[in-house]
Amino acid sequence: MLNIAYVGFGKSTNRYHLPYLKLRLDQFKVGRIVTPTLGKRPADQAFWEATGTIFSTDIADIINDEQIDLVVVVTPSASHFSVTKQLLAAGKNVLVDKPMAANLAEAQTLIELAKAQHLFLMPYQSRRFDSDFLTVQHVLQQGYLGRLIDLEVHMDHYRPDAGVTSGPKIDGSLFGHGVHLVDQIVSLLGSPHAATYDLRAAREIGATVDDQIEVNLFYDQAVKATLQTTELAMVQYPKWQLRGTKGTFIKYQVDEQENDLKAGIMPGTAGFGLDAPQNFGQLVYSNQSGDRIERHLPSLPGDYGRIYDSIFDTLTHGAPKLVSDEQMLTVMKILSAGDLENSPSVVKF
Repeated sequence: MLNIAYVGFGKSTNRYHLPYLKLRLDQFKVGRIVTPTLGKRPADQAFWEATGTIFSTDIADIINDEQIDLVVVVTPSASHFSVTKQLLAAGKNVLVDKPMAANLAEAQTLIELAKAQHLFLMPYQSRRFDSDFLTVQHVLQQGYLGRLIDLEVHMDHYRPDAGVTSGPKIDGSLFGHGVHLVDQIVSLLGSPHAATYDLRAAREIGATVDDQIEVNLFYDQAVKATLQTTELAMVQYPKWQLRGTKGTFIKYQVDEQENDLKAGIMPGTAGFGLDAPQNFGQLVYSNQSGDRIERHLPSLPGDYGRIYDSIFDTLTHGAPKLVSDEQMLTVMKILSAGDLENSPSVVKF
């Protein structure tokens, strides 16, 4: 049993973290939750208090509690570095929401501090357990496509009036949405040798924070991975397109977990997060006999809670971290190299 604490008790904690913890109370106990405002979510607070969770407004309560095995940081992005650094310096293992820092130098500082203290540190890259990503991973592992040539992944919305127009780089789409897609690509393909960046402020001319991005990552053996996000997509584009020497895989629909969570459908409910058959990806490939095969490939089930399963295995059984230090640094290297003011740009690593 791991005794964990949360810094932050807002939407993200209550939508993307705690619903999955409710299914894992045989492995985790939520010992403490620190939040700036007590009673803001009375029903949720009452539920966890009934399980023995102690609520307070001072992070020192977590730092001074020697029974806490892991602290989960779910605060505004700009505070991730300072809060995580404070907790690591105090000897606490940390899972920090994405992005883990505002630049590569900050990420290096956190990783070096964790190593020096022999502590666990990892970003909450929950979208490694998106249904669509797990299915793409399966397609590549099974070799349906032959040698991969092009991979394209989107995270698109139609939100013309939402979002910030000024602020630090960490508040832009590259660090906000792009961090998920970069991590997915890095987990599949590793570190690229070059990248191109097209970062724009499209919703409001003159804004200083990017809200539309295209990043191309270049690898050996003629492989290119493209990630795009926009807030002005009224017509849906495929979430994934993969092309190889022997086949193509296309999937339009995104993972359903977030849609279900927003609708109040919780993990553990029958059918939670599952794709409808009409939303399965289309796989077209040439088999060993040279026959053209077309099929709709059933989506593998997603489960953001599996990131907590991986942490339990690491902290209790010594298993390797789901997101390695090298992968953390590669993601932050790619994010840090993007610059709205100098876009479009080419960077060689």
